[in-house]
Amino acid sequence: MSRASIDLNADLGEGFGHWRLTEDEQLLSVVTSANVACGFHAGDAATMRRVCALAVERGVRIGAQVSYRDLAGFGRRSMDVPADELTAEVAYQIGALQVFARAAGGCVSYVKPHGALYNRVVHDEGQAGAVVGGILLTGERLPVLGLPGSRLHTAAERSGLPVVTEAFADRAYTAEGTLVPRGQEGAVLTDPETVVAQSVAMAGSGVVTSMCGAPVGVRARSLCLHGDTPGAVALARRVREALEASGVRVEAFV
Repeated sequence: MSRASIDLNADLGEGFGHWRLTEDEQLLSVVTSANVACGFHAGDAATMRRVCALAVERGVRIGAQVSYRDLAGFGRRSMDVPADELTAEVAYQIGALQVFARAAGGCVSYVKPHGALYNRVVHDEGQAGAVVGGILLTGERLPVLGLPGSRLHTAAERSGLPVVTEAFADRAYTAEGTLVPRGQEGAVLTDPETVVAQSVAMAGSGVVTSMCGAPVGVRARSLCLHGDTPGAVALARRVREALEASGVRVEAFV
């Protein structure tokens, strides 16, 4: 039986200066939640302001996509950041985005780590706690978007923050339910039919085939569609159409 509803999120605002990576305006007509880069792995003040204004105009929820301070590596390089420093940097990023969200008539509705930080807090209790500490430092009790069973979600629940489980439409999974590392061949799914089929399976049965061929449970409330892949907009539309055709209601989780 299909899930009653699912949220579609995408990483947006991943440009810098005159350089733009994601097709923000087009993707905001498809997704229900926008993970907005906060300037540490991508994004700048003008981009954050523009994306927040577009998101509010389209009724899309705004999320702070926080990361390690790594513009050159797009936030995908593992870094050892002291917990107190990471806490401050997470709070800084959320606060910066909140200014632009409120100026547009909206607000930051949730937090999602990006790249290397996202993968690190699946297993690293110290870094997970630092991210949660950064959220609490803002004075907001924001929901935390991440992988089911992650240390991040454990730390968030311990601190009384809501957690939202996430799955990925275009990423391969290990038998343990974690993402196959990007450096490994086949980690990113590029065939549209495969991406669509995996998305419908995630929203329906909550079970997909892992890279090694074993079934793995990935039941989640939100489905991520990467905005930096070629043909992202057309693929996102196909995924949404397929979900709705299968009886799944597409709506924001907040």
